[in-house]
Amino acid sequence: MQLFIGNQNYSSWSLRAWLIFSHYQLDVEIVKLGLGTKQFYDTLATISPTAKVPTLLDSGVTVWDSLAILEYVNDQYLNGKAWPSDIKQRAKARAIAAEMHSGFFDLRNELPMNIRARRTIALSSGALKDIARIDAIWSEQASKYPNEWLFGEWSIVDAMYAPVALRFQTYGIELSAAASAYQQKVLSSESLQQWLDEAALETSIVEEDEAGTEI
Repeated sequence: MQLFIGNQNYSSWSLRAWLIFSHYQLDVEIVKLGLGTKQFYDTLATISPTAKVPTLLDSGVTVWDSLAILEYVNDQYLNGKAWPSDIKQRAKARAIAAEMHSGFFDLRNELPMNIRARRTIALSSGALKDIARIDAIWSEQASKYPNEWLFGEWSIVDAMYAPVALRFQTYGIELSAAASAYQQKVLSSESLQQWLDEAALETSIVEEDEAGTEI
């Protein structure tokens, strides 16, 4: 398998797809492409209909969306264990994952992932509403699975929200105690620490993702 990703400092969707390979220690070749570079577009133009990252190649199969990659790997290599086993909890986990996949536009637009930065930013009412909703999700699940992942065992929904934990750290977003505890679990996890270590080696700047005022 080959997983094509972008700059680890900035590419939140790449992180989501990458996490399932790291968490389950699956064999995959990671191909990192600099966002916005000629190499990025020239390489992806030959393998992906969207020319975006992440893109997964696996034995003639091409998957070019983060959630679709997570679902594919779960089906093909994990026998479904990357979702909760209980059908009711699995349905809820999928709904929460879908919220991130298709929503929270104000938060994602105003607070781009930028791991190395520590910034402040004036937030719109829409972004504040998004933050409150995420805090509510994390807090509700923490009340059911204290000090654990959102549904007890790590699952795809945790991959979907991992970049948000990083965004909240970058921009100093204050959370409730329960949501903050979940954020710290994400940030201290072995897989995320590996991603952070690799991101720290990067020096390139993507200006459009350099939002806010330096602290």
